[in-house]
Amino acid sequence: MTHAITECFGRLRSQNTPALIPFITAGDPDLETTAQALQVLDRQGADIIELGVPYSDPLADGRVIQAAATRALKRGTRLESVLELLGQVSPKLNAPVILFTYYNPILYRGIDRFLDEISQAGASGLVVPDLPLEEAACILEPAAERGIEVVLLVAPTSSSERIQAIAQKSQGFIYLVSVTGVTGVRSQVATRVPNLIQQIRQVTDKPIGVGFGISQPEHARQVVDWGSDAVIVGSAIVRRLADEGIDSVGQFCQSLKQAMTK
Repeated sequence: MTHAITECFGRLRSQNTPALIPFITAGDPDLETTAQALQVLDRQGADIIELGVPYSDPLADGRVIQAAATRALKRGTRLESVLELLGQVSPKLNAPVILFTYYNPILYRGIDRFLDEISQAGASGLVVPDLPLEEAACILEPAAERGIEVVLLVAPTSSSERIQAIAQKSQGFIYLVSVTGVTGVRSQVATRVPNLIQQIRQVTDKPIGVGFGISQPEHARQVVDWGSDAVIVGSAIVRRLADEGIDSVGQFCQSLKQAMTK
């Protein structure tokens, strides 16, 4: 069974190169633009791409991504159309795609059916921000059977025992949330991140990706210098796509990758 995210990190580690993981919201401003943006990000330095399925009650998302999800939903973007788009675009991408979705749509569809459909569409990974560790087994095992890697989140408030449990279960990599609260653009990266990275390193050799609040190339460089294996950038890219268009997103992606690898 192929596990594309693990393979990607293995390849990058052999090259001593950190991974850039940009996030966009499917359907904002429309699905055609999403398809183009995925391909531009893939060409301009993205190693893995996170694709958000718009949801009406996105608890973990800040103002920028919430607004993008609202616009996408108003235009009629639904899970079916996102998967149809992914099925068309994923064969053209080098970067594995992680779907970001809340738990309710998965339950509504049924876990096995949902996993079958995202696998057939070409998704390699899954992030479910409101899925607690205690309930994750119902997805982790059937996902692994299909080659889908379920990435679990570590919060800054997580105890050392919980960090160890999450690190043991997470697939592909560990998603370290750099701040307490929702996603969003911030002027600086939380200074607790280096200690959290060290804490996770003590219990696992799995790659660590840091996200939430990274909005500038300098932030990306700093997170890499602190020892992160991946930098996840969402709101800053979603905002650029909405305000400035695809070319600006491509240039920004390139600048992030250059800062991370210099």
